[in-house]
Amino acid sequence: MELTTDHHTLNDAETTRRYFAKFERIIGHLAQVAVTSQTEGLISKLESEIMRGYLQALLATFTGLSNKYLMTGRMTALLPNALTIDRRDSGFPIYQEILQMANDALQAEKHLQHLPDTQQIKKDMVREILNEHTIPTDLQYALSQRLYYEHLNKGDAFWAQADPEAVWLENINGRGFYLLHWANYDSQLNIPIIYMMLVEDTGRTALLRDEKRWPRVQAHLMAQSMASLKLLTIAQGFDRDFDDLHPKLLRRFRIGPMYSHSFTRQTGPLREVLAEAAGDAGDDWALAWTAETLESKRVEKERAGFFGSVEREIYTLDHFAKSDVETGATTMHRALIIPQRPHQVLEERAPKGLRGVRKYVVGPKGRLLSYR
Repeated sequence: MELTTDHHTLNDAETTRRYFAKFERIIGHLAQVAVTSQTEGLISKLESEIMRGYLQALLATFTGLSNKYLMTGRMTALLPNALTIDRRDSGFPIYQEILQMANDALQAEKHLQHLPDTQQIKKDMVREILNEHTIPTDLQYALSQRLYYEHLNKGDAFWAQADPEAVWLENINGRGFYLLHWANYDSQLNIPIIYMMLVEDTGRTALLRDEKRWPRVQAHLMAQSMASLKLLTIAQGFDRDFDDLHPKLLRRFRIGPMYSHSFTRQTGPLREVLAEAAGDAGDDWALAWTAETLESKRVEKERAGFFGSVEREIYTLDHFAKSDVETGATTMHRALIIPQRPHQVLEERAPKGLRGVRKYVVGPKGRLLSYR
């Protein structure tokens, strides 16, 4: 499949800045969604805190990219200085943009050594304006790159993958419980995806002090972090590969797609809704937020070797709900974060496909309201 046919380059500065401004607002609203999800009992307080950490990293990624492409359309065509996004079923920058950003981060220190500091560039810009009466385009570009590499040097962005981390929760009857979390930027869907797994540890050595198991756990989870895999497949594979680690709960959060009348090509009912709301500046968008959850129902003993046995998790699936069977999850919560004006249009039209989707509506002053 030729995926690049859905790629679109933002070739002028005004469009690029509007794109980044839109995403900065959206990500700010996502932090509110995480808090609201905690209040509504959909996720725990710890999960909400972890989620907000990833969202902060995602915001840092967009801030970095906005500095990189600050001069879009104002430099020579020989410079690859334009952002490429996936305009169908994503709305986010393409995966290659995130990979290039990670590569730039590795070389940030070297670039900063060869660039004048920010204050010096600004002084040179003022001098050129006053003495030569010209727009200091080259210096503006140099400043944008300086800001870009300074930002990358902080190392707090959402990269192509965030390796698993573990938070110790408690110890019950000699068994430790951990919340593992990790993330990746899916190369096929071009959206960020966040995972969280509650694990019971029955090993002799605590997981985080076990130099044999912990690296294997990290490698295993990253290898299985594909949006195309069902949660049931991921959990069962982990359960079988690690006899003394038992996944009690697994969550996957898909952040996106982002739909916008100005930037994306959407199909279905959202197309007409966003087109009608496009007259209100900044309100022609909607962001999908999907949370899949797989829960363990019970444990069964399975023979291992001649005399031993191991515990295997049996997961809860609703075999009468078609969507749950297809996703291999216990539950799937679909939500839409949307401004007030397009939400009003959505309610008036009441399209059948979006009736069961939770709506998080952003009011004029940024207040978030939740509707079932």
